[in-house]
Amino acid sequence: MIFGQAFSRIRAIPTGNVNYQTFMAPGILAQSMMFISIFYGLSIIWDKDQGILQKLIAMPVPRAAFVTGKAFGAGVRAISQVIIILFLSYLLGLNIKWSLLNIIMSIFTIILGAAFFSSLSMALAAIVKSRERFMGIGQVITMPLFFASNAIYPIQIMPHWLQIIAKINPLSYVVELLRGYLINGNISGIGFDWLILILATVVIQVISAVLYPHIVT
Repeated sequence: MIFGQAFSRIRAIPTGNVNYQTFMAPGILAQSMMFISIFYGLSIIWDKDQGILQKLIAMPVPRAAFVTGKAFGAGVRAISQVIIILFLSYLLGLNIKWSLLNIIMSIFTIILGAAFFSSLSMALAAIVKSRERFMGIGQVITMPLFFASNAIYPIQIMPHWLQIIAKINPLSYVVELLRGYLINGNISGIGFDWLILILATVVIQVISAVLYPHIVT
């Protein structure tokens, strides 16, 4: 928020009819969600080291159920970020659309985004299998995912190669949905964003479910 307050004085970034601080608020919300979720896989490495994961995998429960449950558990935890950042946005007087529908849909967006990134985190945890490697990889990928998205500047001002990356970055679709609900108030043309985010979440959950038992080997 402090970063946005400083850059709003420059007026060099095209943000439409809103000031930069308001424009950046959904990006900060998405960033907070991603940072919480991307390290969620650390819990299954911890469970493995404590011998808990082996007992869970031995249960007659589909592996996808473990992945889905943990993924949406991360989504519920991320809701606290929605409350905190929206409260700060209110205190700062940002031009947010404070309708009940927009807030509820923003919460659903955060839950689905958290489900994607926590599932990605669990897939990485199943591959690297150690806490040290996992923490290193998590720290390496978080900032590129954040800066190669539309969280703090529009895709239109990016170099062409970065625009391509931003358009395949799921975080961009989370931010786009949040901006649609919280700033633009335009909820009629965002079906494509929902479709991409849902498909990406389903694909990464399938991958995580396949890799999940391998963490104990």
